[in-house]
Amino acid sequence: MTKILVIDDDQNVQRLLRVTLKQEGFDVVVAADGVEGLRLWGAEAPSLILLDVHLPKQDGYQVATHIREAEGTGTHVPIIMLTAEKDVSQKVRGLRAGADDYLVKPFHQAELLARMKSLLARFSARESGGAGRPPMGKLLAFYGAKGGVGTTTIAINAAIALHAEHQRRVALVDGVLQFGDHRVFLDLGNDRKSISELAAVGSIDADLMKSVLVRHDSGVDLLLAPPNPEEGDRIHEAQMVQILDILRTMYDYVVVDVEKRLGDLTLAVLDHADSVYIVMTADLSCLKNVRLALEALGRIGYEKSKVRLLLNRSNAFTGISVQAAEGVLKRSFEHKITNEYRIAISAQNSGSPFSFTKPDSALGREMAALAAAIDAEAVAPAKAAAR
Repeated sequence: MTKILVIDDDQNVQRLLRVTLKQEGFDVVVAADGVEGLRLWGAEAPSLILLDVHLPKQDGYQVATHIREAEGTGTHVPIIMLTAEKDVSQKVRGLRAGADDYLVKPFHQAELLARMKSLLARFSARESGGAGRPPMGKLLAFYGAKGGVGTTTIAINAAIALHAEHQRRVALVDGVLQFGDHRVFLDLGNDRKSISELAAVGSIDADLMKSVLVRHDSGVDLLLAPPNPEEGDRIHEAQMVQILDILRTMYDYVVVDVEKRLGDLTLAVLDHADSVYIVMTADLSCLKNVRLALEALGRIGYEKSKVRLLLNRSNAFTGISVQAAEGVLKRSFEHKITNEYRIAISAQNSGSPFSFTKPDSALGREMAALAAAIDAEAVAPAKAAAR
């Protein structure tokens, strides 16, 4: 029987959770303070912990931090933090302490159970090596037709949505090696490791890759661009292909934010991608760039089905309608994202992607829809083969 540890000092919450979880077939143990919670974690070896933030003796943040520091390699008990605080900063603090998910009281029992079962399935699969399922290994390249069209924002939030909405293992690569923005967009300092750590290594393997990847609070693993522009030149196209091939063996999706210049390095990424998403806006200079890019990729021999057009800020007034833009390019947009400037710029300036901190916002829902379309396309061949 799956054992759940509830750490909460509110007796009403204890009773509610004990009854609810036992009705679902779980074995429940309860602690009323942080110290007792840690003792029961060590003694009972629960499969999942429901952890209140405000506890006597040690608060939830301290408990989560202690557990993560004490866990050995290869072990990970899922933790869902429970709190009455709605502030995003509190949620981020909990996730940084080691929580896997976060629920604000009062919550619906059905939502709690759904989140618990998702985490239990995810981590039991991880501990058994993926439950026999190898990584999907799909490579997605997001290419901006010009600067300022939102390519980095879309690449980051698509990666987070694929992980959050579909429980996929996702690696996000900042392929803009000289002036990558992922550190800024994700509120990470220059002290974090980057792809430049792999430049001087003759042979790269999965273990070395794991030592360089940075885990974001959302659960997505990051391969960051170098902190200094001069280090970006140390990575050449053969190394980039080797890096991406290794990441494919480790993750369901490898999402690459690609340099705008169609040089050898960019083309190496696009050549190996399963799908190329050209991100654009409906303005004259961008349309010109997209037309030239499509022509160039066509001359190289790219199949039309591999290249997708993603219109960002589709409802913004530019003087050029969606229909007119499609007419100029002689093809339809596969995906459209509407213009929600305040949400997007606030997320960018705070280093908190909206798919992570505001998944229920208009942009969050649209990125979830994009992730659903990407994932449905990826699993379609397997479903067809199973029929």
